[in-house]
Order: sequence, then structure tokens, then C-alpha cells
Amino acid sequence: MLHLFNSMGRQLETFESRDPGHVRMYVCGPTVYSFAHIGNARPAVVFDVLARVLRTQFPRVSYARNITDVDDKIIAAASAEGVSCDEISTRFTAAYHADLGELGVAPPDIEPRATEHITPMIAMIEELIGNGRAYAAEGHVLFHIPSYPAYGQLSGANPDEMLAGARVEVAPWKRDPRDFVLWKPSIGDQPGWDSPWGFGRPGWHIECSAMIQTHLGDQIDIHGGGIDLRFPHHENEIAQGTDARYWVHNGHVTVSGAKMSKSLGNILLLRNLLTETPGEAIRYALLMAHYRQPLDWTSETPRAAKAALDRLYGALRDKPAATPRADDIAPVFAALYDDLNTPAALSALHGLASEVHAHADRGRKAELVAALRQAGTLLGLLQQDAQAWAQAGVTDTARIEALVAERNQARAKRDWAQADALREELANLGIEVEDAGGESRWRVRA
Repeated sequence: MLHLFNSMGRQLETFESRDPGHVRMYVCGPTVYSFAHIGNARPAVVFDVLARVLRTQFPRVSYARNITDVDDKIIAAASAEGVSCDEISTRFTAAYHADLGELGVAPPDIEPRATEHITPMIAMIEELIGNGRAYAAEGHVLFHIPSYPAYGQLSGANPDEMLAGARVEVAPWKRDPRDFVLWKPSIGDQPGWDSPWGFGRPGWHIECSAMIQTHLGDQIDIHGGGIDLRFPHHENEIAQGTDARYWVHNGHVTVSGAKMSKSLGNILLLRNLLTETPGEAIRYALLMAHYRQPLDWTSETPRAAKAALDRLYGALRDKPAATPRADDIAPVFAALYDDLNTPAALSALHGLASEVHAHADRGRKAELVAALRQAGTLLGLLQQDAQAWAQAGVTDTARIEALVAERNQARAKRDWAQADALREELANLGIEVEDAGGESRWRVRA
């Protein structure tokens, strides 16, 4: 039985979907004005794992992750380059998809874009005005926070903290300084749409509420995102009418103990990291800490993740056919059902790998290899060919193969001096040779 920490109430709860046969989950996606950084990658990986786990329990999972393709940051980026907002959003949406693909993140079932949902946003705003929750002023429409007494239930912030944390513009036409924008005017060449309140564009918060309602209905099971979205974004969604049973938030990613920021120059773009580290190793690294805890990224983090994956793939280099035993996979399931405890799940994978190496019995070894491979799918790991993983990055494969073949011939002639000399030559090329069962295999030295 899956248990999740619910930010609404701040406690661990047994997960129960509203519809026993269908889970509806929405996760806030990127605002596509630049390349994704490692912090953007964390929720994508975390909720990809959660979707995989949910699919082991439920016959149907509808997982939606949006694209925010109209926003002030997109407008600023387009203006700086002298191109259209559509060009900026299209370019960086494609880059986001490509980078997440390298991390093995599966596409969501539904990927709504804000600009395709203006009509339902306008309808939702009109409904909020009609029930006294919102008002029009100076071409804007604003949500009136005092009209919703439960405001703050998710974050627990007091009114002063709300005003400081919301970063809302304090304008003379606001009834309350905390009131937030649902619709605002567009001027000049800014993107916009006709509305009852004039030519303009939606506020960020109403976008997610409208897309949720359009694609998943009035009530959903899980709403996820980074902890930075808990307030004000998710708090505002609740006020607008978003009804989720479980609110799930992942922790921040820091860099060598510091928050990522332009001023510090420490923003780690995902595509830059991918030039140095395999995507699967980055994914592994993002799962090394519990999702609710902060994850500190250092220069050692990707190296440690790559070395750990090397050990796991090392146990998969034999590919005997077998059916995995449920009790071998059970520890991985148990860890993930315990509020997505990915560190414990990774530890269980390494336990399986150790058993693979320990068993001499071919039949039992085959079962363990199959279990390790299948358990890896829950985390989105270990789906590559193990030999290809071991040899990744080598540009002159033919030369390596020739040296290994020459060494095999020397060993067959019991010319141990020549065999050792060739092993040394391979080692100088960064290649490690493994002799097992009368065969020699090579891999890139870790």
C-alpha cells in the first residue's frame, strides 16, 4: 500500500484514489523561456517515478504536466532576442523534452499548454467574479483573498508572510495588497487575447487551475511540484477552486550548499551537465536523496552516481533468461511504497547486485539478474544494454577489440607475459579487462 506525505496537513497518509480504478495526477511543468537546470529536472524525475509506482497499483493513471508558454519571462526573453514569444516557447519546450528524454523521463499522458486554454481560463475567471471571489479593476481582474477565509491552509503562512512571500504588486486599485492577478492587460506587441476585461493575458495561477479542470476534472488525486510552489502558486490554485486530495512537494536542489542564482553564477543547466555525465547517472543522482529533502549537488555527485550505476550494470552483463521472483523485488517495492523512499530503493538494488555476484548457481543467478532489471524499471534505471553501458564513450572500439582478441590469443598459448603486457596497454587506454568463464570482456575503467 502506497503512503505519501501530504503537504496539506503535513503528515504521512495512505494513498487512496477518489476513483479506485483511475488516478489523476497533475504536476506543474516548466515556464519555457530558457534551458532547464538541475532544479527543474528534480520534480520531473520524482513524479516520473511516482507515476511508475502508481501504475503498479492502478489500472489507469492520467498524469498531466503542463507547459507555461505565456509569461512575463518569456516576453522578456523574446524582446531581448528580437523574436516572437512563440519562437522562444517552441525552442525551449523542444529543449526541455530532449533533456528530460536523456534522463529517461517518460512523457506525461497529457501535456497541456497554457496558450491553448485561454477560453476555459476566461470562463473560470468569470465564475470567480460571479461568486464574489474576484473583481475587475483598471483592466485587471484580481482574486480577493479576504473572500476566501481558508487561504493559507496549505502553507500555514500568516498574513504578513503572505504579503512578503507572494511578491505581488501593491497597486492603488487593489482592495487588499495581497490580492493576486487573474488577468492583466497586454500592451504594444505583448501577446494577448480578447476578453470581457479588454485585450490581455492570464495570470500564472489561473492557468494551472483551468488546465487541471479541463483535462482531469473538478477533483484530482495528486497535485505535485517543487516546494517553492507551495506558496503562493499552489495556495492560489486552491483559492481558485483546485481540489486535490494529496499535495506532494519535492525539496530544493542546492549547489555546494548554496541556492542556485544568476548572481552567484552557479545555475547548472541540464544540457551542460549532459555533456559530461550520462543522463541515467544524473537521474540516479537526483534519486540519491529522499524527494522531500534538499539535494546538494557537488562536483562529486555525478561521479558517485556514475560509479554506483557501473556496479549495478556490472551485475547485468550476463543475460540469462529467467523469471524474476516476487520476493526478490519486494524490498524495492516496499521502499517506494514508503513515501517514495528512493535512497532505500537504490540500496535494495545494490543488495540484489551483490547477490548476483555471490551466487554460483546459474539458475538462481538468472532469477536475480531478472529481478534487478525489473526492479530498475520502477526507478527508470538499468534499461540499457549492460555491455554498451560498460563501453560507452570509447571512440576507437575496433582498436580495443583487436587488443583484447590479441590478448586472448596470448592467453590461449599460455604466453602470460604477452597477455600481461596487453592488459597493461589496455589499462593505459583506460580500459579494464575482465576474465570470466574462459571469456574476456572489456569496459571503460570507472
